[in-house]
Amino acid sequence: QVQLVESGGGLVQAGGSLRLSCAASGSIAGIGAMGWYRQAPGKQLELVATITSGGSTDYRDSVKGRFTISRDNAKRTVYLQMNSLKPDDTSVYYCQANILTMKGRGDYWGQGTQVTVSS
Repeated sequence: QVQLVESGGGLVQAGGSLRLSCAASGSIAGIGAMGWYRQAPGKQLELVATITSGGSTDYRDSVKGRFTISRDNAKRTVYLQMNSLKPDDTSVYYCQANILTMKGRGDYWGQGTQVTVSS
């Protein structure tokens, strides 16, 4: 059974920083692309950033220059460093990973972690 466990959310003032972590565990044969998504109340889920197994990254325009996604393949962990946070960044943040197991490849999701940015 595969699990993604997130940590690092919380309450921060505008202009502050937070670092999210997401660790994968279980019967994992390999991990492909990983990403972070977020969903604010009453809004759709949106992609924040992705990183391939080789380290190539991509970001939504609104976080470029402020957020950095990275991964530690040995620890099976993906990170999201968030700087210069704005109230509009307030959301539940979810990590996602494309994971290969004995049963095949599929997308797995974390439980979500709340990020609240006060003005």
